[in-house]
Order: sequence, then C-alpha cells, then structure tokens
Amino acid sequence: MPLRLIAEIALPPHAGKGGFDHAAYHAKSAQLFVAHTANDSLEIIDCASDRHIGSIEGLKGVAGTLVSDERNLIFSSNRGENTIGIFSPDSFTDAQIVPVGIRPNGLAFDPERGILLAANVGDSAIPSSFTVSLVNVNTNAKIAHIQVPGRTRWAIFDPKSAMFFVNVGDPACIVCISSEAPGKIARTFEIPATGPHGLDMDFAARTLFCACDSGDLISLDADRGTILSRAPLAGTPDVIFFNRALKRLYVTTGDPGVIEVFDTSNLKLLEAIKTEKGAHTIGYDRDRNKVYAFLPASCKALVYQDSQS
Repeated sequence: MPLRLIAEIALPPHAGKGGFDHAAYHAKSAQLFVAHTANDSLEIIDCASDRHIGSIEGLKGVAGTLVSDERNLIFSSNRGENTIGIFSPDSFTDAQIVPVGIRPNGLAFDPERGILLAANVGDSAIPSSFTVSLVNVNTNAKIAHIQVPGRTRWAIFDPKSAMFFVNVGDPACIVCISSEAPGKIARTFEIPATGPHGLDMDFAARTLFCACDSGDLISLDADRGTILSRAPLAGTPDVIFFNRALKRLYVTTGDPGVIEVFDTSNLKLLEAIKTEKGAHTIGYDRDRNKVYAFLPASCKALVYQDSQS
C-alpha cells in the first residue's frame, strides 16, 4: 500500500474552540507550518526529525498558511481579524500584517510579481462580502478587491498562465483572475458538483483537481475548463495535495476521517487510510514524500511515508 505510518507527533493542546486547518511546507528549512485555529497560532514541525519545534502566536483565528520558497516567505490568513500575515522564516517576530476582506481563508501567491491573493469566506449576513483581495507583498499594500459570485474556498496560482484559480462553493465554479490584470475576473469554469472545496494542480499536465462537498473528485483542463474525469469520495472533503513525483493525489475527509490516495492518470482510488473523525486537514512534504494528518481530538499529527510500491 502506498502510505505507511512512520511517526506520531504530539502538538500543543487546544486553548479554545476549533482545531487545525491548512498546512504548508518550507523546503529550505524542511519545516511544515500548520494553522492551529484553536490557539491563534502556526505550529512548526521539523520534517527531518518529525518533531514539533515551536509556535508562531498571536494570529487571531488563523485558518490558512502558504509558503513561497522563491521569495522565502510565509503567509497566514487570520480569519478572526480580517488580515493576512507576511513572515520571514528567519524572523517570526517581524511580521507584516495587512487588512484584507472579511474572514480570509484560502491563499495563493505569484512569486514573480509579488502578488498574494486572499480568498475571503465573507459573511452571508453582510452583502457583497464574498470577495478576493490582492496584496502587493513588495509594498505590503492591498491593490485590488474583487467581488465573486459566492463563498470562496481554496485557491492556487499557475505560473505558466499567470492565473489565480479560486474555488467558489455556490454557485459551483472556479473563478480565474490574471495576476497581470488583477482587478477583475478573467473567466469562470463551471463545476458539475456541489461545493468545490479542495484545489490543486498538475502544472505539467495542465490539469486542475477539484474536491467537492458533494463527495466528488473532478479533474479539468486548466486552460479550457473542460471536465476530464470524475471519481467518488468517502465523504465531504477538505484539503487536497498533488504529489508531482508519484502522480498521486491525497484527499482528506473529516467524516468518517480518512485520507484517500488517487492515481491522477485515471482518478483510480489506490487506498483509503483511516485517521480520526474530524481530521479534515493534511500537510505534505514533497521532498520526502511524507503526508501529515492533523487530528483535532487527539491533538497530534500522524506521519505517513509514501512510496512507489
């Protein structure tokens, strides 16, 4: 079977309500940063030794994190205060905090132009609050604010087309925003399933992978938006990661609590690993082919090694 459990990592106990959310890997330091929403912090895991080595605190309602290896930067979306944080991995105390839209969550970054997109979840009670904000990290200033047709989910950036892709839950679609003209939606891809959520991309094959609340995994052409294939999931998914080396996709589902591994050539399910009910988020170390499952009830991370066999 592809995934083999190799370690467990104890994480700080929850100080408040909530659990863990998005995670991102920093190659230079071999560290994984995971949003600990219950603690208003990012937890830091050393991927070489699989140990928890510290916390970045004071990030109110932190929900998302993203790493730019090209710029050597770490970003956080601080949903509790409607801001994003910009950090150097060498100095966590000198963060730049920039106001964005209401309840930012998903993050995507264009390292060439220095533009960060924050996908704002918004508030259904506040008109026109489903938006994305674009921030120039060279000046730490918001440069655009775009209304989108519904609640946002995750986002990614494609360097070849200079395009941001943002999942929207309802109406079910992916909105495309050009980093070269970031003031408007360039085009929209309709998704034939309810609630697009997790999002990743095979940049070489020009294929987007979209995991939907309806329990559907969909692949589509990143340039034309045409649907390529579809597969069922175990439940309502959250985070997904594409393994470029092994051509596999990891999809996590909090209920019943599994990681599903798919062959991306045909969306064939290779295996499903039981984690823990409520464990809806994972991290991925691409250099070591490790997958980290974050368990909110147990307050720990399970570490899996992937392999060809």
